[in-house]
Amino acid sequence: MKDNPAVRPPTAANATMPAANFIRNLIDDDNRSGKWGGRVETRFPPEPNGYLHIGHAKSICLNFGLARDYGGICHLRFDDTNPEKENQEYVDTIIESVRWLGFDWGRNLHYASDYFDRLYELAEQLITRGHAYVDSLTAEEIRSLRGTLTEVGKNSPHRDRSINENLDLFRRMKAGDFADGEYVLRAKIDMSSPNINLRDPVIYRIRRAHHHRTGDRWSIYPMYDYTHCISDALERITHSICTLEFEDHRPLYDWVLDQLQDQVQCHPQQVEFARLNMTYTVTSKRKLMELVESSLVDGWDDPRMPTLVGMRRRGYTPQSIRLFTDRIGVSKSDSWIDMGLLEDCLRQDLNESAPRRIAVLRPLKLIIDNFPEGQVEECTAPNHPQNPEWGSRPVALSRVLYIEQEDFMEVPTKGYFRLSPGMEVRLRYAYIVKYVGLVKNDNGEIEEIHCTYDPDTKSGTPGAESRKVKGNIHWLSSLHACKSEVRIFDRLFVEPHPDSGGKDYKDSLNPHSREILSAYLEPSLSDALPEELFQFERNGYFIADRVESKPGRPIFNRAVTLRDSWGKSS
Repeated sequence: MKDNPAVRPPTAANATMPAANFIRNLIDDDNRSGKWGGRVETRFPPEPNGYLHIGHAKSICLNFGLARDYGGICHLRFDDTNPEKENQEYVDTIIESVRWLGFDWGRNLHYASDYFDRLYELAEQLITRGHAYVDSLTAEEIRSLRGTLTEVGKNSPHRDRSINENLDLFRRMKAGDFADGEYVLRAKIDMSSPNINLRDPVIYRIRRAHHHRTGDRWSIYPMYDYTHCISDALERITHSICTLEFEDHRPLYDWVLDQLQDQVQCHPQQVEFARLNMTYTVTSKRKLMELVESSLVDGWDDPRMPTLVGMRRRGYTPQSIRLFTDRIGVSKSDSWIDMGLLEDCLRQDLNESAPRRIAVLRPLKLIIDNFPEGQVEECTAPNHPQNPEWGSRPVALSRVLYIEQEDFMEVPTKGYFRLSPGMEVRLRYAYIVKYVGLVKNDNGEIEEIHCTYDPDTKSGTPGAESRKVKGNIHWLSSLHACKSEVRIFDRLFVEPHPDSGGKDYKDSLNPHSREILSAYLEPSLSDALPEELFQFERNGYFIADRVESKPGRPIFNRAVTLRDSWGKSS
């Protein structure tokens, strides 16, 4: 048995060198100019308020991949500045998911909360230098004075408070003297700036909430735009890579660091790239949370979810996801990526790495009338047709078999070459059989098919292949097959853009996104370990469920179909 591809480590053999892109060109230019002394230091900064999804995978692979390829370092830093939405569960699953993708941050695991004391000190520096003030307007009043894209904002009546008054109020905010929302600390920049983000943004707010790391020590918490740039600078990040929605925030990023340049002594360069937009899915954390909390899916790790834990449970491998992010590349322009590309990357990886096995998903009984009662014959099947070194396995043949329901048609359509009245087909790895009759129940449903076999046509014996038949079907012996639950997953949404144009994405949920079958499998599959991956010949690629499988009783999830389920197994 090959190693489980879901957990194979990345190596030089299975890693690919991504194509050049504008970020790599920028780093190359920096290295030529000596801007950072040849140093490349990036970071992946998730907020621990949900589970990572396929969009995050693009950022993970980009940031860690750049550090790897340039001999640099990538930090994993949690942006834990909003304690009301964050908890340790999310921290743990993010760490596990990044490791599962094949990346390591070494000693560089950080939290924004590591810097809370320093962030507070620097906020006092901004106040002392006249670059920040305490405002007692409500959030609604601040919004009303901010202006629009066509109208400048208006100064708060508290904008000109003295430095001493601002310091006193800010220290009392920290001491817990005020109620939530009673005061905020704002940067003093320019209320007439064409960039709304520079119109005196809030950089601290009062929030009495228990923090998963600092407990109840703090009653004020810094805002993301203030925290992020300083965290980057303190960690000596060279290239702060983020998605395009932060492009308008870059002037604020630079402004904060410019005011504190004597304090932080490093000014990283923010670089923006287009986020991943993929058809037939949603990646909004709010919407994913809603799917979970409304029980429209069975949790964050539901195999239909685009979360990394869901994709892992579905059967996606780290190699397939890294291949996908390499293929889609990095650009400055938003575009849509068809989910079919992601599925093709998984097929490519599993076609090479998944051993072959037989499973009959929708069984129909087939009886070989002229096969001796009680006789069992051994047939031979390769573990992987393209990898003969993987060896072969025995498959038992007996008088009563199970075949797929779709492999028999009483009234065949044009171009149907499987079993039907008057037709012969080959039982894969075994004999040619010919239809002779069927049995139906009182409801007119087919209960069993009867055939005869030609004993001179066994696969692999001299002359057996001289008789040509067009159909080739798989099968299992009823005496040897083991029963198992198999789950057939499809895309979660029926619309390629389920949340576009103001639509309610829930209206596009696919009612047939999961089907649970009672199937028959090769007996060896009863010993499959959680996360072992196989190709079920002609049916697709399947993984033993990592959550619900039990020893000797695996449950299998279909990861992805074959390219051509009507054709031969690849």
